[in-house]
Amino acid sequence: MEYRKFGKTGFKVSPLCMGTMQFGWSLNEADSHRILSATFDAGINFFDTADIYSKWVDGNPGGVSETYIGNWLKQNKIPRDQVVLATKVRGEMGKGPNDEGLSRGHIMNAVEASLRRLQTDYLDLYQSHWTDDSTPIEETMQAFDDLVRQGKVRYVGASNYAAWELMQALWTSDKLNLVRYDSLQPHYNLIYRDEFERELRDVCKTYEIAVIPYSPLAGGFLTGKYRRNEPLPESRRAEGRKRAMTEKNFSLLYEIESIGLRHKASISQVALAWMLSDSVITSPIIGATSIEQLQENLGALDVHLMDDEIATLNKLTAWKTDDD
Repeated sequence: MEYRKFGKTGFKVSPLCMGTMQFGWSLNEADSHRILSATFDAGINFFDTADIYSKWVDGNPGGVSETYIGNWLKQNKIPRDQVVLATKVRGEMGKGPNDEGLSRGHIMNAVEASLRRLQTDYLDLYQSHWTDDSTPIEETMQAFDDLVRQGKVRYVGASNYAAWELMQALWTSDKLNLVRYDSLQPHYNLIYRDEFERELRDVCKTYEIAVIPYSPLAGGFLTGKYRRNEPLPESRRAEGRKRAMTEKNFSLLYEIESIGLRHKASISQVALAWMLSDSVITSPIIGATSIEQLQENLGALDVHLMDDEIATLNKLTAWKTDDD
């Protein structure tokens, strides 16, 4: 496993990160532990979660994914310094007026709850899940700075930030001599490129911010499970993929499959290899619901696309026009 530098820092993470949104939703605790163990045994040291996972499921209070991870660490006696734990704060975790957001009050309460569930005394990466217009950025960054100084957090990052919001945070940290965002978690994949590439990519490259994209396989569309003129699988997730089912995207799948045949690789492996070929990308966040799916995703690390293949995929999914 060739580990990658985490942005401007001296920290090292695996080139793939295991996302855990599926824990307590698509997977029960026993199966979640099996996925975590197989991931760790394969050399992946980076695990991403959030306090609200998976609060949208009936009967799930949130914090379940963190709880599963904490139990796995304890039951399997995993050395804490050998794993990189990342979680997020922002979403609603209670009914009180201060049970959500990026205020100092909520951040300080939320981090303690996350630490308890994860059964650890520090987080490697603590991330703003999305922005909070009701809280000054100065207050948010000061709270993060205090957590780093207290040793409860090692690095801080942002998720779902626009370029101007990320720059505002960087300026604030620089002006007030506070800890800065060292990572960005954007929504990014072959069929959803413009949000990240339009402005965020240049910001991350210029300021050496680690990029850990979520949904690198477009919610399963870039695995090849959805085909032209074939019925959708019966699932809530399949319904959410309808917007991706265009002639342009189905033509893309055909080209990815053709490239995969030359490399003896699957569609998902080629899609991940395309992302991994970009030096700005640090560690795409994958999500597995079976050991077989995990092994397939890991296989992307052995796929090295040719320059002309990358150029073909870029052309087929280009969002820029001649006027841009």
